Amino acid sequence: MTIRQTLLLWIAALLLGCSQPTHFNSTDISGADWGKDFQLTDSRGQPRRLADFKDKVVVVFFGYTQCPDVCPTTLSTMRDTLARMGDSASRVQVVFITLDPARDGAPMLGDYVAAFHPSFIGLYGDEATTAATAKDFKVFYSKHPGSSPDSYSIDHSTSSYAFDPQGRLRLLIRHGDTPENIAADLKRLLAGK
Repeated sequence: MTIRQTLLLWIAALLLGCSQPTHFNSTDISGADWGKDFQLTDSRGQPRRLADFKDKVVVVFFGYTQCPDVCPTTLSTMRDTLARMGDSASRVQVVFITLDPARDGAPMLGDYVAAFHPSFIGLYGDEATTAATAKDFKVFYSKHPGSSPDSYSIDHSTSSYAFDPQGRLRLLIRHGDTPENIAADLKRLLAGK
């Protein structure tokens, strides 16, 4: 083998080594053609879009304030995730979108998310906007009647969605994943991976 061939093999190996895909703990859905944006209102009455959080990693979760298990568990996990991120936690925005705008008014929604972390934002829309946003994110939800008209429950998808600082949908975070795994993934997104 000539020196030139050896050099070309060495350069090719180097380039292949540099192009290894990033390993995420969550499901990598980069390039998904859905979940591109939302147009909802926060608990202070301000309209919000994904672009409002430019240069941050955004984690979006759909749920409702009267959820007995998945929603508080997910928000607690995200609180614990931010606690493991050090200074980079300030570059992460957690967004909770209610699937129950009839019961989750602005004050209740604001108090609910703030109970988990002061930086968390709760968003709501009317029934039609909520349904359209959920559909765009491929979120399943279904209302189940309770013993009174206001005591219904809502079955819903349990995953969260992570966007990179450029506003691209990148990760599907499974319910029940650990704060350590999620923090590692969010740090990778902040690093531009």
